[in-house]
Amino acid sequence: MADPFKEQLEFFRNKLNLPSERWDDIWEAAHDRAFIVAGAMKADLINDLRRAVDKGISQGLGLGEFRRDFKQIVFNHGWTGWTGEGSKAGFAWRTRVTYRTNMAMSYSAGRYEQMTDPEYLKLRPLWRYKHGYTREPNVPRMNHLSWDGVTLMHDHPFWKTHWAPNGFECSCWVIAVDPWEKIKEPPVGWDKIDPKTGQMPGIMPGFGYAPGANVKTQFREFIDKKLIRLDAPIGAELWKVLEPVLRQERQDAVRDLVTTTAASMRSTNAAVVVHALTLTTINDLKDKGVQLNDAAIWLRDHEFLHAIREKKANRGATIPLEVWEKLPEYLDTADPYWDTEDPGLVFGFDLPDKKGKVAVNVNHASKVRIAGVRHIVRSNFIATGGLIDERNLSDKRYVPLKK
Repeated sequence: MADPFKEQLEFFRNKLNLPSERWDDIWEAAHDRAFIVAGAMKADLINDLRRAVDKGISQGLGLGEFRRDFKQIVFNHGWTGWTGEGSKAGFAWRTRVTYRTNMAMSYSAGRYEQMTDPEYLKLRPLWRYKHGYTREPNVPRMNHLSWDGVTLMHDHPFWKTHWAPNGFECSCWVIAVDPWEKIKEPPVGWDKIDPKTGQMPGIMPGFGYAPGANVKTQFREFIDKKLIRLDAPIGAELWKVLEPVLRQERQDAVRDLVTTTAASMRSTNAAVVVHALTLTTINDLKDKGVQLNDAAIWLRDHEFLHAIREKKANRGATIPLEVWEKLPEYLDTADPYWDTEDPGLVFGFDLPDKKGKVAVNVNHASKVRIAGVRHIVRSNFIATGGLIDERNLSDKRYVPLKK
């Protein structure tokens, strides 16, 4: 084992623990911010697995030590159903993939940080792909072999997708070289998308990115995208685990959307997740015949503008901007209802003088802009909000939901 270095350790230790059913629950660059082990859904289990990997990185230990730790952790937590369970070969494969993937990714990300340092780039602006020969089984991947020696400027598009490793068990790496070294282009067709995998040739699904290039991306953005891909019950549990960690990022994002939109009075379809329903509420809705696509509750600038429109403000029914800015906090304590006349969710929350209310369209398709990229999302979107009399939600049309 190579000795660990500062950037490698920082990359791994700055990750957040993420419960996950499958290895591809999060995609590519999101792994820069999250530690996952496929099938590990409980916080204590993930913590112990993470400590075992961290010990391997920080102390330069080998696979054998990790296997002993993994076996003990599985026993301690009674973890069953994980891929590879039940056979010696399966155990060997699973522990090898978990350990070596984390080792390779953290090493690669650490090297990426070192090699993208502006002062270092002045000295060595060229990067070179090196084929590795230590993977198991020890049979070269022909695409990876064809990239051996490819030498390009550091900002060439090749490195955005082909920075090693490029798959499970890949032992390739990238080095920086002097500016007078000869350029070597990648083979023709290197960037052609394979219609079967959706990836470029030789890139395993989930590996088409440069580890470490996205460490500064807000984790909230990755989780918002993940929430809408998860079944509502799993998304609710994910939110419960991560909401305390993401609270400040989310609060800042909501405040930015509210203040920017209120100042410009223009909509760009910017949107942010402000809340996620609890598993208890989701199951209560299911019992009432309402099946949600996911657990997320979104605030989009278009509907926010509707909620603060001049007509509503003139009759004193507008929720104050400072309340909109802190909407996640209010929704955390709000009482949920199901509107039987205009089917949808309603949240009621206490304010100093009146009661606040937001209405939510469920399983609704909307155009949204997330981190500057436009998407069409089918989820749960706040339709409007306002101030109401305390008695409003006692109307029989509103059915209280468990929370």
